[in-house]
Amino acid sequence: MRGLARREFCLVLLRRMADLRPDLVAEALPRLGADRAAAHAAHTRWQALQHAHRAPRGLALRAAVLGPAERVEARRFGDLGLEVRHWPLPLWPHLRWEVVSGPGGSVLHEHLVRAPGSPVPPAAEGRLRVWEHVVADVSSLPGAVEADPQVVTRWEVRLPSGTTAAFVWGLLQQVSRTPV
Repeated sequence: MRGLARREFCLVLLRRMADLRPDLVAEALPRLGADRAAAHAAHTRWQALQHAHRAPRGLALRAAVLGPAERVEARRFGDLGLEVRHWPLPLWPHLRWEVVSGPGGSVLHEHLVRAPGSPVPPAAEGRLRVWEHVVADVSSLPGAVEADPQVVTRWEVRLPSGTTAAFVWGLLQQVSRTPV
């Protein structure tokens, strides 16, 4: 897709992450050879594509921007046949961008997930790694409860200790503790 590729897609993801972690986003931009203006331009281009009548839609748009998926697998959800695709992204080599699509290429869910063979240690209560652990890492802890904050890009996992892990695009951004 003209003007957008995996690097620029990372910049698009960073836009929402900056809401919670502007410090980490500022550190990440130079690793992508970008500045705030480049991140803003990538986000503007992505938004334009999302609303352009002639642009591809759903899964076709992701494939146009990200190229061929590294891995594609079929999954069943009851009677519904789904496809799950994974793409590597330059900013997070230990993660993959996962897109779950339904019939006709409609995107049902998308977020960052753990890559096979990732060197990141497993999540543990009191040892959650910001920008390294993903939702599945934390939600698999004993007593963890997932909570949907009703924002498409965000997710939360609450632990029995009163710890809340906040995620953007599936990647851990903040860990806070409230007394139980």
